Amino acid sequence: MEKVPGEMEIERRERSEELSEAERKAVQATWARLYANCEDVGVAILVRFFVNFPSAKQYFSQFKHMEEPLEMERSPQLRKHACRVMGALNTVVENLHDPEKVSSVLALVGKAHALKHKVEPVYFKILSGVILEVIAEEFANDFPPETQRAWAKLRGLIYSHVTAAYKEVGWVQQVPNATTPLATQPSSGP
Repeated sequence: MEKVPGEMEIERRERSEELSEAERKAVQATWARLYANCEDVGVAILVRFFVNFPSAKQYFSQFKHMEEPLEMERSPQLRKHACRVMGALNTVVENLHDPEKVSSVLALVGKAHALKHKVEPVYFKILSGVILEVIAEEFANDFPPETQRAWAKLRGLIYSHVTAAYKEVGWVQQVPNATTPLATQPSSGP
């Protein structure tokens, strides 16, 4: 796993915070409104992700060459992947009452991305941050601090489960290259 200064403390805190019943309900209510338009929202999330973090496109042969947001929005492959991402998130959000189901789903996602796709795990943290940005913009007038905190906890929970799956399969950080974000560069510490 990559080493980001200060990240280990954050991971410990994220791992220890479970969502309360009120937080689960807040996340699920927000998600239900977002998921009602899942394909377009998913595409908006992925386009922003790839525009702001173009190094993430290296893992997608079908659209890694695309530079223009409009071209990405129209890509059937990107739209299909957006639906898969939203579907996985929907399964997680719908099952927040069942920690074993959440863990199972995220373990499958983490293992597939580690073993098959060789995606650096930091991209899950980056993508989840983009998702939070889109939610905050979509619900600017109806995204109170307690709901924001609940989503931040869910973000930590997702990242914790995914990185646990990476560790379980013996993930070894890929050799950094010019297209890997700085956050994935190894630190000088242990």
